[in-house]
Amino acid sequence: MGKASGQVGPKPRLDVREIPRDTAVDFIRRYHYSKVMPRLNRHYLGFFVEGRLCGVVVLGWGTQPLQTIRKIFPRHRLKTTDYIEIGKMCFLPECNGTKYFGSLVISALARWLKANTDYLFLYTLADGIMGKCGYVYQASNFRYCGSFTTSVYRDSLTGEKIHPRSARLLLEENAAIDGVARRHWLTFDYCQHKGIEKINGRMFRYLCPLTRAARRILAAYPEYNGLSYPKDCDLLFTIRTGRGQYRPIPQPQFNKDVCQFNVQRY
Repeated sequence: MGKASGQVGPKPRLDVREIPRDTAVDFIRRYHYSKVMPRLNRHYLGFFVEGRLCGVVVLGWGTQPLQTIRKIFPRHRLKTTDYIEIGKMCFLPECNGTKYFGSLVISALARWLKANTDYLFLYTLADGIMGKCGYVYQASNFRYCGSFTTSVYRDSLTGEKIHPRSARLLLEENAAIDGVARRHWLTFDYCQHKGIEKINGRMFRYLCPLTRAARRILAAYPEYNGLSYPKDCDLLFTIRTGRGQYRPIPQPQFNKDVCQFNVQRY
């Protein structure tokens, strides 16, 4: 753990155990680039090296748990209890500097799930908007299941990344100004008025089958066989320039220290 960033040394032995929610949240507040916590959480796991907490993984579900698994496997009537999703994963800064720590955590996580749960699949998303293709999942032989486009907002003055789930008050104000009952996305005119940018990027889906039954289900979907893992060249970003108009941009930068809109209720 004391080696310089990027230097490869003996691989540490990881102890995995469930930890209190408050311990996990405090760790994430300190070390994760995004302070927005998922709402549906089931397991808070700590990864220890010689008794020191070096990593945290929060497992649960996203905003549409049932639709997520059925969209991937439309010909099977899978339930939310058939899979679990990585909601947050973060490590101490010195562990991020090694070439293998993330893969060790993923391997230990899969072993823990197989030994302690009945889930069929471990599911996760790599956040392309933050420049992440999912290399740690690729190194762990996860099955890549394609990508989809997603959007975030950015305060043009402070650089804060505004997660769509954190935009409720903005959406309510936008709807009131427009005289409508509800807005699901901030309009271009409103964003122009507030100094907010809308940025599009990709999210990359990955699956790890945890049981033989899961491997059989995955084998029934040949469309996922042979998909090339995404690389940096597959990271595409656009910014809204008008109503329904976007132009390509380089990878956007965000100020991770500003939390004006992303107020957390842990």
